[in-house]
Amino acid sequence: MSDDSWEMAPPPFDADSALQTMKRCARDQRVLAERGEGWMLGADVVLKLAVDGATVKVQLARRPARTPEWDTFTLKSATELRKVQDEIKRRLVRWKDEE
Repeated sequence: MSDDSWEMAPPPFDADSALQTMKRCARDQRVLAERGEGWMLGADVVLKLAVDGATVKVQLARRPARTPEWDTFTLKSATELRKVQDEIKRRLVRWKDEE
């Protein structure tokens, strides 16, 4: 029997492509508007995205406010990208329910 391994390495992480995917995700939520440096919910910036070398830096507000507290995420893989997308969706639903 052959010792061939069926394990496949994941594709390399492309930060620019991941940034575009995050922007598309934010646009698809239909409640966020891209303004200048970030994404706004109403009059409050709740999401900031930036490429930092081979990673994507994401700042997500804990709750909408004029000067929010930020949770920072560093995306280095497609798995982390999907987790942050899910977190954005969860927070948007939570914020809508709190209104």
